[in-house]
Amino acid sequence: MKKIMIAAFALAAIAFAPNTYAQTKMVGGAAMYPTKNIVENAVNSKDHTTLVAAVKAAGLVETLESAGPFTVFAPTNEAFDKLPAGTVATLVKPENKATLTKILTYHVVAGKLSAADLMAKIKEGKGSTELKTVQGGALWVKQDGKKLYLVDEKGGKSWITIADVFQSNGVIHVVNAVLMPK
Repeated sequence: MKKIMIAAFALAAIAFAPNTYAQTKMVGGAAMYPTKNIVENAVNSKDHTTLVAAVKAAGLVETLESAGPFTVFAPTNEAFDKLPAGTVATLVKPENKATLTKILTYHVVAGKLSAADLMAKIKEGKGSTELKTVQGGALWVKQDGKKLYLVDEKGGKSWITIADVFQSNGVIHVVNAVLMPK
């Protein structure tokens, strides 16, 4: 009887515990904790070192540490490597801060949009939904089977490779290409 009560208590504790453990995902070899903000998690991902360096160079750390909420489409290092040689090195120079900021803020949408939210918007939009970025541009989200992808203003396509990485101030969706505004 005592063992049954202990087991029941343990199951109840798990059922009513915060979703911290259930929602924690691995990105770039690091756990992404929903109790930490976007920057606190991103700095631990070995797949996002270029993005973190760019965010620091653009002076966006404080913004992405604020309450938000934000939906961030976070390009991996491999995504940045697809850009023409020397592009990243040029963008992180102080004299190119405005251009870098424009590109990075094009990857951010106000609000917390999960993959399910995006799919519902796509269904509502009959196959596509337009998102307004904090940069002021538009991104289109589309669905191919159960996978989501984004189309930027220049017609570039970026797939969401890891969805729903929840943060204390929003959600990150890892993408495999850098999105470009007009």
